[in-house]
Amino acid sequence: MRVLSAEDVRRTVSMSTAIDAVRDAFRELAAGNFVLPARQIFGDGRVLVMSAYHTPTGTAVVKKIGIALDQVPAIRATVIWTGAGEQLVADGSSITTLRTGAVVGVATDLLAPADATRLTLIGTGAQAPDQIRAVLAVRRIAVVTVTGRSADRAAALGQELADEFPDVKFTPSTSIDDAIADTDIICCATSTATPLFTADALPDRVHVNAIGAFRPTMRELPRDLLATASTVLVDQRVAALEESGEIIDAVTSGALQTSDLVELGPALANPPVPTGRTVFKSVGVGPQDWAIAAALARA
Repeated sequence: MRVLSAEDVRRTVSMSTAIDAVRDAFRELAAGNFVLPARQIFGDGRVLVMSAYHTPTGTAVVKKIGIALDQVPAIRATVIWTGAGEQLVADGSSITTLRTGAVVGVATDLLAPADATRLTLIGTGAQAPDQIRAVLAVRRIAVVTVTGRSADRAAALGQELADEFPDVKFTPSTSIDDAIADTDIICCATSTATPLFTADALPDRVHVNAIGAFRPTMRELPRDLLATASTVLVDQRVAALEESGEIIDAVTSGALQTSDLVELGPALANPPVPTGRTVFKSVGVGPQDWAIAAALARA
């Protein structure tokens, strides 16, 4: 049995590798090559257990997550990957942020304007850096506006990533409306229970990723954005309808039909034609964890 730390995960799997692995995993999911037991949720989402079994290779992953939004880090997790004659145990927090960033990279590559140069990130928590890394891996971004409640935290995150991406300009902000008024891509990574902005505050052409709201009581996106977006992409329809507060609200209110939700796996084979505003909402599925764990095992 091999045990890998967060540093081992980061050293072994780059963001570009993670994006390719997660893209392939969603193709496998669409092909019916995963067995996905329903995730177990305890304490209103404070503890989650997710698993996935990949039929063609006979490999499986199980992840246990503990979430405490009043602690740093808010997410603590462990991933166990089992293959033929081998077992790998890895830091699940680093895998979670990496695979969540990677799926945003896949969706952004699919839907965001090809000429996008401006990115706005809303949120400065543990998920934030990999959201930026993922978008920068698939688009030639020149300017990133890091937006948070604390100007100091936004500036610190920007400075941290500026050392990693010296050709990108990082600008801190505490005003969401100002930060999104003239941007091409938005990444939302917060734990808010109320929408971060109104649809009227958005440019006419923009791609929005939302990964922060993971409970039915949480919402990052406004109902009117989901009702008017040309494409609403989700990682998995069933998961989104069970866990995404934005999707649940929009469907319950009649602003969005279940049939309007486009699943990522099939969309990779039959890409939508994005126009105007597009949305990707992710709550996370087991094949993403499997993809990163399998990449670690191969390496």
